[in-house]
Amino acid sequence: MTYSFSVVPRYAEIDQQGVVFNGHYLTWFDEAFTGFLDHVGLPYPELIASGVDVMVVHSELDYGGSVRWRDDARVEVTCERRGTTSFTLGFAVYRSADEVAVVGRNVYVVVVRDPETGAWSKAPGIPEKLAAALG
Repeated sequence: MTYSFSVVPRYAEIDQQGVVFNGHYLTWFDEAFTGFLDHVGLPYPELIASGVDVMVVHSELDYGGSVRWRDDARVEVTCERRGTTSFTLGFAVYRSADEVAVVGRNVYVVVVRDPETGAWSKAPGIPEKLAAALG
């Protein structure tokens, strides 16, 4: 399943070269991931309330073009891999209907909160509801 998240670059996201500053793509990936969870029926606040969260352990970005101020961009999200305790989401940033500017991926590890200490630790597996949401 692919989820599409619309974004219009704000003036504050543009660097002196007139393009989106590279660090903002990771923020867009986070926002798209949250939208993806909403779309599949597992809102992020619900995930957190259940004592489960995810942490990014690896990110990568490849640039093939530039996104500029006020471009009608979108971020497409797909689940590329689901392991025992982690999963990988792929992201493609389109700056027009069919022109991919940036591709990337995040590897997430599922963590659980200890109800007594509040500390987070690696989960023994991906909870069923999250696994179903990832497809």
